[in-house]
Amino acid sequence: MSALAGGTGVLGLILGGGQATRMGGGDKCLLPLAGRPILAHILDRFAPQVARVVLNANGDAARFAAFGLPVAGDVIEGYPGPLAGVLTGLEWARDHAPGLAWVATVPGDGPFLPLDLVARFRAAADAGAELVAASSGGNSNPVIGLWPVALAGDLRRALVEEGLRKVDRWTARYRLATVDWPDRPVDPFFNANTPEDLAEAERLLALG
Repeated sequence: MSALAGGTGVLGLILGGGQATRMGGGDKCLLPLAGRPILAHILDRFAPQVARVVLNANGDAARFAAFGLPVAGDVIEGYPGPLAGVLTGLEWARDHAPGLAWVATVPGDGPFLPLDLVARFRAAADAGAELVAASSGGNSNPVIGLWPVALAGDLRRALVEEGLRKVDRWTARYRLATVDWPDRPVDPFFNANTPEDLAEAERLLALG
């Protein structure tokens, strides 16, 4: 078992802190998909797998009020990338949910998450991994992962003192397990980066 696998609880963190430049700005998670915001589809699949859900997003939190979620802005300014979102989740868990030893992260534009995501992540951690990342069809999705709250201080130092930004450069420092899912008939980690992607997500949802 991993030395960091002491807690049983997992905080779910939806990463919505990006600037969505390929969508023309705004919040991708609030874009409509089959008549509902993408965020609603994510919550349907993700929320039952975790103890609590927090949304990482910057700016006025009131725009997410209808979802009843805690909203945590990046703890490091300047949109330094997804690791800042991960750090935000780790520090939020440490400060507000001390019974939760892990943070599972997913993007705010991925409506097809696997229903066994967190269970398989925890199994990998219990088998000895310090960090866990997802892949589908052999393609890595490093921001979809399981992170121990115990590494919050290490990650803050890497971001602030070293200026580290690339997820894989940080995860390479630890025992990383990658859990793979099939990418057919639908890639569970499909994300809507462009208007064309959003149209494709509509098509995929219609397939049932």
